[in-house]
Amino acid sequence: MKKTAIIGATTNPGRYAYLAARLLTDHGHEIVPIGIKQGEVFDKQILNIKEKPHVEDVDTVTLYIGPQNQPEWYDYILSLKPKRIIFNPGTENYELEKLAHKQGIETEEACTLVMLRVGNY
Repeated sequence: MKKTAIIGATTNPGRYAYLAARLLTDHGHEIVPIGIKQGEVFDKQILNIKEKPHVEDVDTVTLYIGPQNQPEWYDYILSLKPKRIIFNPGTENYELEKLAHKQGIETEEACTLVMLRVGNY
């Protein structure tokens, strides 16, 4: 299964990042929640993005932070060396997509929740 870093992870069950963590876990994908919020999501500690935690073997980064908050994390996100970055609705960012493509990282403007539900994750 695909190890997925959830950038913008939260313990708030009303947020899409939380729903993605649940659905990814339900589908058997390993999650690595990363964000500014503290706590646990489905038995995984949310790693503090401010500490730029090193994570190995990331297949997918799924973004849940808006484009206005992404620039300070560009280098960190790209340092994870994912195979792809999913820009969920409201996170689309042409500049980061361009930087990712230069490093051979695939990008998708899509919804992680929908992708999982229809089976094309």
